[in-house]
Amino acid sequence: MRYIPTIGLEIHAELKTRSKMFCSCLNDPLQKDANTNVCPICMGHPGTLPVANKDAITNVIKVGLALDCAIAPFSKFDRKNYFYPDLPKGYQISQYDLPLCEHGKLRVFDRQIQIRRIHLEEDTARSQHQTDKTFSLVDFNRAGVPLMELVTEPDIQSSQEASEFARQLQTILRYLQVSDADMEKGQMRVEANISIRPERQKEFGTKVEVKNLNSFRSVEQAIEFEIARQTESLVKGQQIRQETHGWNELKGETFLQREKESAHDYRYFPEPDIPPMKFSKEEIEALRACLPELPQARKDRFQREFNLTQKEADALVKNKDMGEYFEQVVSELGPLEKDQLRIRTKLSVNYMLSDLQGYLQATGTGVQDSHFLVTAENFAELINLIADNKISSAAAKSVLKEMLRTGADPDHIIEERGLHQISDAAQIEQIAKEIIQNNPKALEDYKKGKGNALQFFVGQMMAKTKGSLNPETSREIVARVLTSL
Repeated sequence: MRYIPTIGLEIHAELKTRSKMFCSCLNDPLQKDANTNVCPICMGHPGTLPVANKDAITNVIKVGLALDCAIAPFSKFDRKNYFYPDLPKGYQISQYDLPLCEHGKLRVFDRQIQIRRIHLEEDTARSQHQTDKTFSLVDFNRAGVPLMELVTEPDIQSSQEASEFARQLQTILRYLQVSDADMEKGQMRVEANISIRPERQKEFGTKVEVKNLNSFRSVEQAIEFEIARQTESLVKGQQIRQETHGWNELKGETFLQREKESAHDYRYFPEPDIPPMKFSKEEIEALRACLPELPQARKDRFQREFNLTQKEADALVKNKDMGEYFEQVVSELGPLEKDQLRIRTKLSVNYMLSDLQGYLQATGTGVQDSHFLVTAENFAELINLIADNKISSAAAKSVLKEMLRTGADPDHIIEERGLHQISDAAQIEQIAKEIIQNNPKALEDYKKGKGNALQFFVGQMMAKTKGSLNPETSREIVARVLTSL
């Protein structure tokens, strides 16, 4: 029997505001000194009154607009009542029946994943469990940090769709500059609700919630493991129980945290200390007008305007700053005929997604960082030098490394190192003859039909000239010289 998985996601993201959600404390949950960014409000002292952070509310509405949600004209905050040491008030200020955003969607691969709601709440404190002690410590720097929660409908069909949804949401949050959404730092957290059912059964199966998924890889692996575990249980005739599981990264498996015998009763009721919120059509449209170009729109435009492949556009759009740097480079290539611009644009993409991207990943640098020294103008100049056959591709890689190290102009580096490409055929032929004469064994190998001998000669020519030859031209000339011997 074939089983169909049904997956829904709950994604939390810490919002990037100056202050916390309901007080003026600094919003810096990663503060190393515990209990530094705290006050009577976020510590839950009696008699204190919360004041809602307008920027946090605006940020959530922007996310809703970016995801094609309906924005509530009337919304409010609610108290979610439960006891836990990281919740000093004994309740969390959240939203229950009137969230800020509802009924959105996000295209993942070729399907629209439906979004049930996006609401705003405050984050809890961070518990620090002492393995060798009989007590736990609580750091309240995170308590009261504005937290967005997005809930999808249960219509995700695979682990790949789930992780791609999370990736795209992270990119959108960064484009909107409402959250850094760094999963390793806990700024974006994913929970997955997973169930399976027989192929012909319409009713959903019993769901299992998996918490604490802090990477896209974990999202995929946890869902795949849980689908396999539930399938094996049903095949054996066992019943799936509604449970909450954690994810063990080292073992690559989920583990039981608690059973859910019945739904939680959080005794929600409207927050009496914060007035309800109203949003006019004019206010909502003003926010819509402020939205930047979103990732999908930019990707479509890059493919259309610059003739990029989907893979190339994806790679450039994934990082907002890299996409903007790419456009700056293209604009600096100069007034060119259409075919020339297309060739040089493609060349720019190749160098950006290989050499430049490799450097950025290795050094943890971004193209907008102050210590990134290669201007768009200089990068475009390097591309033009390559396209005009002024330097070889091997020399270009060396020049780019020096540009990244010093920020120097490519012309200056080429002149200083003598890297101008040798284009005189007679000079190249003379170099080929010298290399052949100095390597009699390789010549003998070539005469015996060993194919790698030709490549050896080309490599020696490139080494002798420090990469100042065009490899294809060198291959043609050395082959001609060898044939004449």
